[in-house]
Amino acid sequence: MPADTMKALLLGDVYGASGCRAVSFLLPQLKQSTQADIVIVNGENATEGFSLALEEMNTIFKAGADVITSGNHIWGSDDIRPFLDTRNEMLRPANYPPGVPGHGSCIVNGIGVINIQGRVSMPAIDDPFRCAATLVGKLSKEVKAIFVDFHAECPQEKEAMAYFLDGSVTAVVGTHTHVQTADQRILAKGTAYITDLGLCGPLESVIGSEVGLSISKQLEQMPYKPIQSENPSTLQGVIVTFDSNTGKALSIQRLA
Repeated sequence: MPADTMKALLLGDVYGASGCRAVSFLLPQLKQSTQADIVIVNGENATEGFSLALEEMNTIFKAGADVITSGNHIWGSDDIRPFLDTRNEMLRPANYPPGVPGHGSCIVNGIGVINIQGRVSMPAIDDPFRCAATLVGKLSKEVKAIFVDFHAECPQEKEAMAYFLDGSVTAVVGTHTHVQTADQRILAKGTAYITDLGLCGPLESVIGSEVGLSISKQLEQMPYKPIQSENPSTLQGVIVTFDSNTGKALSIQRLA
């Protein structure tokens, strides 16, 4: 690989104990085999499928993550909140209102990372587009490569964000739905994009939850609390190769 070429490994939402085990066992070897210069993992569902506690945060970092991103479920575990302020590589969506614990961007290994949350069918928070543009303007003064985890429900919102930032960031990757999409591509101005990275967890599940109970919930419309599936897990995400001098993406490959 040319000296001015680098690789980023980005993994989708880690779901529950099964997903954490997969990260622990598979990520160290995957990081080595891909020769990734930075590993970015969305960890917001690592604790019981609906939050991220301190133990699971440490598990993901120990396995080889350089940055953990998150989303609307990050607030489910109280013990992680102090680390949102004190640990640079632990991100929450940047477009929560002022005064909320934590931060939504960082620079690691000379690479910028931004965490943003959508608003369509999601909690009503600040404008992700204006927030992203502000952070890109700030980080681009210090780094060439910038990766954006856009934690959102709506494909239309995700695609719009990708085109909005095309040429100003290295990649925009979607998280949140736990279903990997097959639309990975390089946009016209050099930004890599995929609508959703997918799931680090059990594929034989309903977005990570036990199948039988998930079916019952649909049939009966009762508010059953989801149960984590304990089926074997895998890692899903992408590898983005980019030019370190320009920050432009050269290729994007799915890990399915």
